Amino acid sequence: MMKIYNNYSLLPHNTFGIETTAATFVDFSSVDALKQYLAEGFKGHPLVIGGGSNLLFTGDYDGTVFHSSIKGIEITAETHSHILLRVGSGVNWDELVAFTVEKGWCGLENLSAIPGEVGASAVQNVGAYGVEAGELIEKVEAVAIADAADRAFTHDECCFAYRDSIFKNTEKGKNIITYVTFRLAKEAAFKLSYGNLAEKVEELGGATLANVRRAVCEIRAAKLPNPSDIGSAGSFFMNPVVPAEMASSLKSEYPSMPQYPAGDGFVKISAGWLIEQCGWKQTPHPHVGVYEKQALVVVNRGGATGIEVMEFATAVVESVKEKFGITLHMEVNVIS
Repeated sequence: MMKIYNNYSLLPHNTFGIETTAATFVDFSSVDALKQYLAEGFKGHPLVIGGGSNLLFTGDYDGTVFHSSIKGIEITAETHSHILLRVGSGVNWDELVAFTVEKGWCGLENLSAIPGEVGASAVQNVGAYGVEAGELIEKVEAVAIADAADRAFTHDECCFAYRDSIFKNTEKGKNIITYVTFRLAKEAAFKLSYGNLAEKVEELGGATLANVRRAVCEIRAAKLPNPSDIGSAGSFFMNPVVPAEMASSLKSEYPSMPQYPAGDGFVKISAGWLIEQCGWKQTPHPHVGVYEKQALVVVNRGGATGIEVMEFATAVVESVKEKFGITLHMEVNVIS
């Protein structure tokens, strides 16, 4: 139910492949075990991680790292049109997506092949191909670190936004997520307008849950590195959202600039395109660079330190700001 390690290597727990250690590492597989550990006078400097696919460590972590191994997927409510699915925070995200597709439940298929675990999906509000996890999250259950009390957050209380949630703001560092409940549809309502997804789905035989999942997996595999081969944290930067007037002006100057409606007079611009236009695919660096197939992804070419990655990322941000007047913001969670 609970495993505790001292001076624990975090190399297996960050897909960037950064060599670093945690003073204490706590792996728990039940809510009761976690609450007991916290209630016994925990006074450490806590960090909660999932699969480590969105982390960048810039040094050793001198506090306590918590990792959930809570499993389980169960239906808690069902109507003729929807189901509520309660999922343990330690469940592998893509395994959950595969499970829902196999069952014929609609909603998560566009989020296929995203690395990580279910608990982190609620923190980061993971998204891809026009869908965000937060749209489908009904409730988040957690344990408060301060007093080991049970907490529950409704969809509205989670304050989901683009790659954002209450767990990255006012509730940051205060809770350990244990379960996430998703509301999924029994009848498919496909979202295929983002990028070339519709075209790929058609190539595979038309819109079905299985074909959408397969299309997303193939598209991602073609442009994103496998962390087991090349260290990365996936998309390092968020796609910037700018006022429509600014986007229109940039489009006039750069006609090939990819842009997507973001609602309420705003437009989303491809961060990868901006980075590539600044020449970073051609910029040599011994340890760090952008991925040759997708400039949005910063990669560890071997032996990189977190400090080197941050220096590289800062240089990328400065170059995009100078050329386009747009400030990129990191999607990765930097742990110092």
